[in-house]
Amino acid sequence: MGTFLDLRSSMNSNQTGAPMTPITATPVLFGVIGLQTKNVVNKVITLTGMVGVSSLVVGSTFAIQICRGTTVYNPANVIYTMIQSVRLSAFSDTYAFTAQDLLAPAAAETIYSSFIFGGSLLGLLFTGERTGPEVFWGVAEQGAPG
Repeated sequence: MGTFLDLRSSMNSNQTGAPMTPITATPVLFGVIGLQTKNVVNKVITLTGMVGVSSLVVGSTFAIQICRGTTVYNPANVIYTMIQSVRLSAFSDTYAFTAQDLLAPAAAETIYSSFIFGGSLLGLLFTGERTGPEVFWGVAEQGAPG
């Protein structure tokens, strides 16, 4: 069994109906956390979140990417990518994701940022909105001895 190190959360929107912004081809930050990882070498980071999205265009998709070590989008720092088809609806659907980072280097604190985008960056088709809620959280644990 592992040993708990830290848990942090970042809530960009706590309700359906916000932020009501279009999803664009430019990755937009919707969550950032700094986990106190105490220079542990053998750690397990579990990252989870959810976003609300709506679209009236058939075939729309969007992507969530998680970057380690930065609050600025950088494809070199991506540790997780989710590409999701959107159900055709004028109402918001909530999409959840979970990722693990098993290769994080030892550090006193490890930053994780979550981004959402659609459009041409990954060859995606998207016309829709971020309709909330939007939340991102993570747990850091020291792995059990092997």
